[in-house]
Amino acid sequence: MEPEPDASHEMDIVNVFSSSNHDAEMEATAIHSLLEANGIPSILVEPGPLPVLEYEVQVPREHLEEARRILAEAQAAGPQAAEEAEAAGEQNG
Repeated sequence: MEPEPDASHEMDIVNVFSSSNHDAEMEATAIHSLLEANGIPSILVEPGPLPVLEYEVQVPREHLEEARRILAEAQAAGPQAAEEAEAAGEQNG
């Protein structure tokens, strides 16, 4: 009997964002929210009491390419599209 292929690497968590810039918390929170709104599970990692660590957003490896695509589309659309989406969400909510 041949062993089943090990797919555990598909469950690995990988970074899609990492920063220690002055606005890293705001950017990481926005990225986390965008991914979650698009059905991609993500984890927001905060540096805690050690200021030398970075803010990170992590996703399961199996969602990495989709997460990158969504982030690239959002970046290409620019801040105006984000404001319009937020306003539309407020009207629908």
